[in-house]
Amino acid sequence: MLLKLSWRNIWRNKRRTIITAASIFFAVLFSVFMNSVQKGSWVRMMDNVVNFYYGYGQIQKEGYWEDKSINKAMVLDDNLLQLPGEIPGLQEIVPRLESFALASYGEQTSGMLIVGVDPEKEDKLTNLKERLVEGEYFTKSDQNVIIAEGVKDLLKIEVGDSLVLISQGYHGINAAGKYPVKGVVKFTSPELNKKMIYLPLETSQYFFGADNMVSSVALKLDSRNDLDNVLEDLNTRLDTAEYHMMAWQDMMPELVEAQKTDAAGNYIILLVLYAIISFGIFGTILMMTKEREYEFGILISIGMKRHLLAVAVWMEVVLLGLFGAVMGLLGSIPLVYYFKVNPLDFSGMSEEMSGAYEKWGFDPIFPAAFEWQLFFWQAVIVFLITSFLATFAMWKIWRLKPMEAMRG
Repeated sequence: MLLKLSWRNIWRNKRRTIITAASIFFAVLFSVFMNSVQKGSWVRMMDNVVNFYYGYGQIQKEGYWEDKSINKAMVLDDNLLQLPGEIPGLQEIVPRLESFALASYGEQTSGMLIVGVDPEKEDKLTNLKERLVEGEYFTKSDQNVIIAEGVKDLLKIEVGDSLVLISQGYHGINAAGKYPVKGVVKFTSPELNKKMIYLPLETSQYFFGADNMVSSVALKLDSRNDLDNVLEDLNTRLDTAEYHMMAWQDMMPELVEAQKTDAAGNYIILLVLYAIISFGIFGTILMMTKEREYEFGILISIGMKRHLLAVAVWMEVVLLGLFGAVMGLLGSIPLVYYFKVNPLDFSGMSEEMSGAYEKWGFDPIFPAAFEWQLFFWQAVIVFLITSFLATFAMWKIWRLKPMEAMRG
């Protein structure tokens, strides 16, 4: 009965109800949309940056991350090779042997990062083959190199030319070799574009004198959400005194900090939107209680209990807030879904903007995340706001003096 009465009462003044519900509608619509775009863009950004090279997680020999010396390489044994078939969520392991070397062609010489990779597995993780701009992709048995576009420009070398590499191998042995350039890849990150040289894994192991050894193993997961479970399983299966498991957050703390900074700015905007909702609802409560003091005085005088009247008014305010919130959620569902399918694309706006994003290794495309939690929490927050503000009307009713209210 009280619910039915409250619902009828909020439509006694239709203009006030529509204006208040509209303010809540747009505030909820904007907050859901902003949250979904922010989360969707960060998920895409993390996919781009994390899978750009590191992967969502890595297995390394204990102590490798601190000095990244080839002497800290580990043996790629059966314990590691069998992990994808034993751990749920772990799709593949991507072995790499990394070290630095002097790369020379003609009169040009420069220090470069040499990365030995399994061509097929590396392509599955980082889409290396799709980055080719010249030449061909290599195979496991090739004795060739693939270089970044910036390396090609720096050394003034072309596909088919032979690149000389000189370095210090495993435990100080001499490492020298001459390898034809089979292909050129282009990275959006300028830093990677200036120093990356790829060798097939077996070729790099021979070059560095590190037979069957790798410096790290990147983890390719079924889903980013599997990371915690996969790392937990790895910590129980592998000897943690010998191996060190790292999540992307540990390898790229600057990306985590950037995400926190962006989230903090987003929270400030959300507070402004929730403040708009709060003032709109509170204004409605003030007008409603002032206009209906005479009515409240009569109801209390003829015997209606104050607590029942207070609950009825409280329910009016909550229903008004939830009505606007539900309409906002229903309006946001098609909007968010549209921008999930058709992401915001700023790549064509200006070269400066595209260049700024490319410097971080991702494209300026921002899809919306379509997740039920984003919609659910807006309804919960609005419910809490309206429930709290409605206590003002209850407080006014408890303090109301019927005789004064009826005279006024």
